[in-house]
Amino acid sequence: MRIHILGIAGTFMGGVAQLAKAMGHQVSGSDKAIYPPMSDQLAQAGIAISDLDDLSFLDQDIDLVVIGNAMTRGMLAVEATLNRHQAYCSGPEWLARYLLKDRWVLGVAGTHGKTSTSAMLSWILESAGLAPGFLIGGVPENFGQSARLGSAPFFVVEADEYDTAFFDKRSKFVHYHPRTLVLNNLEFDHADIFPDLTAIQTQFHHLVRTVPSNGLIVMPAQESALDSVLDRGCWTPVCRHNAEQPAADSHWHWVLIKPDASEFEVWFKGDLQGVISWTLTGVHNVRNAMSAIIAAQHAGVPVAQAISAMASFKGVKRRMSHLANLADINLYDDFAHHPTAIATTLAGQQAKIALSATPRRLVAVCEPRSNTMRMGVFSEQLVAAFDSADQVLLYIDPKWGWKLPEAVRFKRHIKIFSNYEALYEGLMAQIQQGDDVVFMSNGSFAGLPARVTRALKQKLTELGVIH
Repeated sequence: MRIHILGIAGTFMGGVAQLAKAMGHQVSGSDKAIYPPMSDQLAQAGIAISDLDDLSFLDQDIDLVVIGNAMTRGMLAVEATLNRHQAYCSGPEWLARYLLKDRWVLGVAGTHGKTSTSAMLSWILESAGLAPGFLIGGVPENFGQSARLGSAPFFVVEADEYDTAFFDKRSKFVHYHPRTLVLNNLEFDHADIFPDLTAIQTQFHHLVRTVPSNGLIVMPAQESALDSVLDRGCWTPVCRHNAEQPAADSHWHWVLIKPDASEFEVWFKGDLQGVISWTLTGVHNVRNAMSAIIAAQHAGVPVAQAISAMASFKGVKRRMSHLANLADINLYDDFAHHPTAIATTLAGQQAKIALSATPRRLVAVCEPRSNTMRMGVFSEQLVAAFDSADQVLLYIDPKWGWKLPEAVRFKRHIKIFSNYEALYEGLMAQIQQGDDVVFMSNGSFAGLPARVTRALKQKLTELGVIH
């Protein structure tokens, strides 16, 4: 089959492209802007890319145009595809029709932690010799790629609740029909397509309806928004896990050994299953790991083997990725773009700092770039999300049309910048030894993390601090 993908630069659509290529299809694509890591992955796969307004693909005997959800009516390529009566479908539909129908699908859904949990689950299955396929919204460090065909039957997919396409407003995940489903959590997000939390819960209810009765749903205990979803109807066994001690409806629980969550115990029905000691921190990652372990067990991986695999899990690029250590200054890159994710990430890092033998300062540099954040929906919650940081440098574009609430005036550690250059200069003026600097954005952040790393290295070299 000859396929052309509109919107190929996105992580999901780029992953679909790589999978289609690995299946033997002829694949090309187009987009407006493409940059690493997806540009590198597509180049390595030998996939040709053109500008989105280049319509020559329609003259090349294309069998199917796969349209990404960032494409809208009015775009030249979209209109031309429709006007020529070219066969087309969405990315999730293509994935379900041509790949997932023959696989044991392990889906990971939820507002937070989908990418990390999917990566953990894939690594556990890989360590067990099962060679899973996967499609993940990030690049797991253990694999170095966001998508892989793998071997049958297991396929791990990050099950996103965002809409499918301009012609299919259902959430992407309703196409996947998972046999094993992880539900991490559920909060309001994606205000550009959902009016409220209830609307998102309806989509999750539709997802639950697709899981077979011989499948399994894995989730943390005491997640009220998810419990409400299941209360609307659930025909699948549910396995819950809980902190510190089992809940009334769960047999799994975990106990922290170190307060930064870099070491914790895994328990089942009152019996200790093992201890995980890893490089990750934060309670949110413990919850992700518990879900991955239980989901892998459903696929046949012994718990002890899954626990062992977690010790060699390297994390995901841009999920607290350690960019550099320069004269006791640590630089990190993180994808957090929702107040809850920002708060939990910073709390995990602050817990790690608390174990340090010497005082350290946590500096958060944030660009609230997601569609929901740029709409100002979370402006009230955003201030409190930085409570664990010692210093905060926050970029707010005046064109977004909103300001932080007056309460920010009493948060002396928060400084607001309206352009990237001023933010860069403000950060460079205050970085000092003993700082942990965390860049937080779900975009390129105008290249700020790499720019600061280079400039700091040059400055410290000129001062003779490093060589």
